[in-house]
Amino acid sequence: MRALYIASTGMLAQERNVEVISNNVANMRTTGFKRQRAEFQDLLYQDLRRSGSTTSTAGTAAPVGIQIGSGVRLAATARVMSQGSVENTGKELDIAIRGEGFFQIQTPDGRTAYTRDGSFEINAQGQLVTVEGYQVVPGITFPQNAKNISINQEGEIQVQVGNATGQTILGQLTLARFVNKAGLEANGDNLFLETAASGPAQVSTPGSPGYGTMLQNHLEMANVNSVAEISDLIAAQRAYEMNSRIIKAADEMLSATSNLR
Repeated sequence: MRALYIASTGMLAQERNVEVISNNVANMRTTGFKRQRAEFQDLLYQDLRRSGSTTSTAGTAAPVGIQIGSGVRLAATARVMSQGSVENTGKELDIAIRGEGFFQIQTPDGRTAYTRDGSFEINAQGQLVTVEGYQVVPGITFPQNAKNISINQEGEIQVQVGNATGQTILGQLTLARFVNKAGLEANGDNLFLETAASGPAQVSTPGSPGYGTMLQNHLEMANVNSVAEISDLIAAQRAYEMNSRIIKAADEMLSATSNLR
């Protein structure tokens, strides 16, 4: 019976949906995390009678046809790149991006990755790095006696060196943006990688037209809405339950057929 297979595709699709929702909820407190949304497509149809087919010798045509679908499949897990809430941390190397753009990060394998996570540190060599020790691009190196770090909205980094009364400019952070930022590939560690779907990175200074600005002592939180996720979870659970009931009903129908005398 076709209903058994169709309902099984529905159960599998909702299982994947719950997995996406669970990942969103698990990362509710992940800095710069962008939630995902499961998107589905119906599968191929079997035409038992095509629309417009002849229904009599007089040439009359069927206004509608008969099509039986074969179920559903997971088509994509689209990433929602909306701005997350910004929280004050009081830490001078925490930077939030307000608006468009990603920080650029040099990975150990030499590739450039991109992130919205601005929780940076200084390593033993004085370099500005992520919490995993990956260097921020362009490279910024702090003197050993640097203090009073200041990062303005345009990403310019200034420090007070030793006993100097004035500020010294160390460097300029830049932001990268993409034509299709939802096409970036998540790589773990709060990092994204460029893909053919995202297009090449377009790099400029913060505050340039189309680019966001930087906010020191702040971090961007995940854009996960707990109420919306729970609502989606309940809907997925009910859909899974209804598909399981269809399988049970189809099984009972087959049982009744096999018991005919």
